[in-house]
Order: sequence, then C-alpha cells, then structure tokens
Amino acid sequence: MRAATGFLRVVDRADGPVYNAQVRTPDRRRLQRRLGKVWTKRSRPPDGYLTRGQAEAKLQAILSGNDPDVLIEPAPGSGVTFGAAGREWLRYCERDRKLRPSTVKEYRRELERKLLPEFGDDSPLGSITSKGIEHYLSRLAADGLSDRTVNKRLQQLGAIFKRAQRVYGLASNPAAKVERRPERRSGDFNVLDPAEVELLAANAANPQDAALFTVAAFSGLRLGELLALRWADVDWTLHLIHVRRSFTYGSEGAPKSGKVRSVPLVDQAAAALDGLSRRKRWTGDANLVFVNAVGEHLERSTMRRRYVKALKAAGLKRIRFHDLRHTFATLAVQAFPLSDVKAYIGHADIGTTMRYVHHVPRNDAADRLTALIGCATGAPSADTAEAEKPETASEQGLSAASTRARTSRPRTSSPGTRAARRSSSGAPSRPPAAHRRTLSSALRPGVRSDRRAWSG
Repeated sequence: MRAATGFLRVVDRADGPVYNAQVRTPDRRRLQRRLGKVWTKRSRPPDGYLTRGQAEAKLQAILSGNDPDVLIEPAPGSGVTFGAAGREWLRYCERDRKLRPSTVKEYRRELERKLLPEFGDDSPLGSITSKGIEHYLSRLAADGLSDRTVNKRLQQLGAIFKRAQRVYGLASNPAAKVERRPERRSGDFNVLDPAEVELLAANAANPQDAALFTVAAFSGLRLGELLALRWADVDWTLHLIHVRRSFTYGSEGAPKSGKVRSVPLVDQAAAALDGLSRRKRWTGDANLVFVNAVGEHLERSTMRRRYVKALKAAGLKRIRFHDLRHTFATLAVQAFPLSDVKAYIGHADIGTTMRYVHHVPRNDAADRLTALIGCATGAPSADTAEAEKPETASEQGLSAASTRARTSRPRTSSPGTRAARRSSSGAPSRPPAAHRRTLSSALRPGVRSDRRAWSG
C-alpha cells in the first residue's frame, strides 16, 4: 500500500477563490476537500480564510492522517525509522536464520558504520528513495570502491527493506529498483607455485607457522578452519583432513558452507603435520593442531602479520593469506574434475569453482579440434599426413624389426588395464588416496615418514 498524496488547487467560486485539497488515498481513492477561502492580504485572515502557508499545513495534516475531518489511514511502515528496520533485520539474521556469528558481526558493522550515518538512524523508511540509493552507490564507486563492494551495500539495503515489507507492511522496496553493477572477473589469481610455498615455509618464524602455511596452500582450508583444526580431524590412515568447524570472532562454529567436508592429505602437508604431532604437549585428539603459548586458538591478526613477514623474508610477492586457498584450487583443477574440486574447496555452487577452469590443462585441445575439422572437411591433419607418408627402405626395415620385437615379448597388462579389471570385478576403490597421490606427485615427490599409518 502506498502513501497518500495530494496537492492544493485554487478554484474560483461565486463568493471568491477557495483552496481545495486534491488527495489520493493509499488505496488509490480520489478525494477533494474544501479547505477555506484564499486570503492574500498581509493582515491576519478572518474566520473561513486561509493563507497559502495555512492551506499547505492543512493539506499535510490530511495526508499524514492527522486531520479529524478527513480520515486517511497512514501508509504502512511510514512511522518506522531506518535504524529500527535495520536492527530488526539483524535480529532476524541472527535469531531466525541463525547465520554464522562472523556474518552477523560483519552485517552489524556495515550497518552501524556505513548505512546509518548515510541514511540516518531516525529517518522514516518512506523518505528513502531509489534515487537516493543510486546517488549513494555512485558516490561509493567514485571513491574507488569495487563493483563487488558496491553491490554488497545494495544487497544489504535490499534485505533491510524486504524485511520491513514483511514485518511493517512497507509498500515497496526502493533498493529493488536499483540495478546492480556488473562485476567482471579477470580469472587471474595471486598464487604461489609449490616451490614458492616451500620457500615461504622455510622463512616462517617457527615450525608451526611453516606447517600452517604448507597445509593452507596444499589443502585449501580457510584461515578460520585451520585455527579450529584438531588432531582428531587428521585421518592418517585414509590420508584425509576432515573440516568440521571454523574459528571466527572468538568462537568456533560450522564451516562457511555449513557442511563438513574432507580434503586429501597430500604427502607434503602430512610431513608438515607429522612434525607438529611430535611436540611435547597438545598432541591429543581433542587438542588444537595450531596453538598459542597456552594451547588455545591462535589470534588471526597476529597470524596474518607473521605471514606477511614470512613473505617479505622469502622475497615473495605480497599476496593475501586467502590466496593460499587459491593456490590449492589452481593445483587441484589440474588433477581432478571440477566437481571434485568443488567438494574439496567447500564451494556451495559449481559456478564459483568455474573461476579456476582456465587452469585445467588442455595440452591436446588444438590437436583434437584439428582432427575434428579434418573429419568434417576431408582434409587430413598434419599428424595424419605425416603418418601417411611412404616409408623409406631403412624405415621399412626398422618397422619390421620393431614388429618382430613386439610380437616376441610376452603381453602384460598396463596399470590402467589392471585398474579397469579391478573396477569391473567389483573391487572397492579409494578415490581419496588416489587423489592424494595424484596431487602429491603434481607438487613434487613426497617425503615419507614412519608417523602412524600415513607413511604406508
């Protein structure tokens, strides 16, 4: 339901001009009310006469529902302030939707530091328009904020007004009429190669930091997930790391996706964790893997500072700690299908994982496309033409000798054939271990140890 609208109109009557109020009610009815005769002199108007200012004040009283002679219901939500609507939305996110504490804290910070100073805590919801929101977002973009950040502000505004529509009966959502800005991703990431990861670990402040950097780059865990990792989550037998929780804003909660996932424990990460597991204290299943001086959670900001110092000491480019997660993803897509990488990295949508698709090796793409075009046009490809060239006499002799050698050797099954036979025979397979070995070999030959069962 919309707010009542109206305007003043001067109508000539037989007894002189009068002010009429032309009103459209929230339910879209049209009303016309006589307010009084027009008084244009500078003296005080007599009874029955109104100055222009008095007539406009009476019109506003009618539109706001404060005129006892003209009953108009106030527009739903017109008495609710932006601050009250924002706080109700935060309560809804925290209590009803049960969002992660870190998410709610971020929303609250954005509301209190950015949106309330801009639109006003006591401003009526009806006073905030789509045009005003557009001007605000344009100013943010002009100040250098990224399109993604601008869209996040718009999304939060839209969520606040949408909640106000449901709770307070607000007529419309002004943020819904504002277009999002196009977000263009280049597809490039700031990542480290495996050798640079080793160099980073070698320049860490201590062995625990070195292990944390290595595990982050070769498992794709977020910083909060690393800080919440416990020894019970490291499966030495199946070569897996189980991601069950995350530590953010001083408390543990579910991972960002809300689901438990498992990641291959590659040899390089296993060797780093094996070294930590031999320390004198805090090695029980319930203990944290990465601890402070008293066995509690590490402090995020302190950890980030030490990470930056390690980058500088190693002479590496300055990248975020989160880019170590991108390092794992760009390596993983070279070994596994994107659907598997999505599960390992903990993405909710395969579209997010598609950011890494250009890292998938396509070494034979040109040859395959050339062969396809050749089949369609009847023109042989370069490889086909080379293969069809007539052999010289010496080549014919070598070919015959090669044929005799092949026919004289006993036939053996290739590893791929043996694997296919095991698969067809119903033997159970172990994809996690296979994936661990694939990724480990892609990094470099693993360093084996006799720690528990992972070395076997």
